[in-house]
Amino acid sequence: MQSITLLGATGSIGESTLDVIARHPDKYSVFALTGHQQLEKLALQCQRFQPQFTVVNDAKSAAQLQIMLAANNTKTEVLYGTEALCQVASAAQVDGVMAAIVGAAGLVPTMAAVKAGKKILLANKESLVMAGGLFMDAVKASGSELLPIDSEHNAIFQCLPANYEQAETNGISKLLLSASGGPFRGWSAEQMAVVTPDQACAHPNWSMGRKISVDSASLMNKGLELIEACWLFAVTPSQIEVVVHPQSVIHSLVQYVDGSVLAQLGNPDMRTPIAYGLAWPDRMDAGVAELDLFDIARLDFERADLVNFPCLQLASDAAAAGGDAPAILNAANEIAVQAFLDGRIGFTQIAEVVDNTLSGLELGEPDSLDAVQESDKKARSHSAAYITGIES
Repeated sequence: MQSITLLGATGSIGESTLDVIARHPDKYSVFALTGHQQLEKLALQCQRFQPQFTVVNDAKSAAQLQIMLAANNTKTEVLYGTEALCQVASAAQVDGVMAAIVGAAGLVPTMAAVKAGKKILLANKESLVMAGGLFMDAVKASGSELLPIDSEHNAIFQCLPANYEQAETNGISKLLLSASGGPFRGWSAEQMAVVTPDQACAHPNWSMGRKISVDSASLMNKGLELIEACWLFAVTPSQIEVVVHPQSVIHSLVQYVDGSVLAQLGNPDMRTPIAYGLAWPDRMDAGVAELDLFDIARLDFERADLVNFPCLQLASDAAAAGGDAPAILNAANEIAVQAFLDGRIGFTQIAEVVDNTLSGLELGEPDSLDAVQESDKKARSHSAAYITGIES
């Protein structure tokens, strides 16, 4: 029986994780569930899974949730704040941590789990985007087990040799990172300039939260995944190629020097990589329908359009620049995406905000989480000021 803390229980990854766990009550129990704003959903999850702890953002939310839990006679203890997130992520009773908090907010508790030597199911790509070197050093120092949950990175992980160390010594020439292309595949920048948040969030294949859906539409999500892949698999941006594959059946591929290309295929359902991460090195039922190749009938591939989707190039350039460039990119993007969702800027201005922030700040080499968070703070301030200027 493995005890699991789920950071970000109310999001799409959190819900899928609980669905998989519910299918295997003999193998997994829930130690803690954390959430942000969806208190009613979190209360229902606590009622069903009876975790020892649940964590929310602040005292007001904690008081509200406590009332909901008491009404259903749920004994889960309610905590709040970043320190509490770190507590439930690093507790001695915990075997594995699903890191699924969206954005920079997931960095500190995920790092706490790493330093405690936990099995990390990494769905929070920002941890590696913001602090990749520090994060991987901590994994090595603690002996933590790091398993990628993003469908693309999980696919690459499945296609690599079991003894993988680095591309050159394992006969790998290239990692092929697949992308659906999002809802605006084939659109021009002029067409995308007037799209609405609802249009950007209407992903053709995946069910995701609004922030990550916008990132997918702009291809920034693929750029963040490229940065993450560099750290996970010890490669450079030049060793990664993004392949637009609209069916989202091939989740990524690994090309070897002998001409072989290995791919992982499956229906677009996050329960597959989640189940693989939970059960690794074994496999177990995830509740996902079998892939019917006859029904799919065809698989299409295109090169990524870097002209009309400049966010991907910005991310690749940030990965190559290193230092705190990826953290600045991520922070600027989070501010810009929220401004777009709030109706303050247009969709194509997301890339404009990110580009302006990267070029407007001096890059550094952060040597601690505090330094990373300072770069994050400066980038958010710069981006917010630039957006205010656009509005005026």
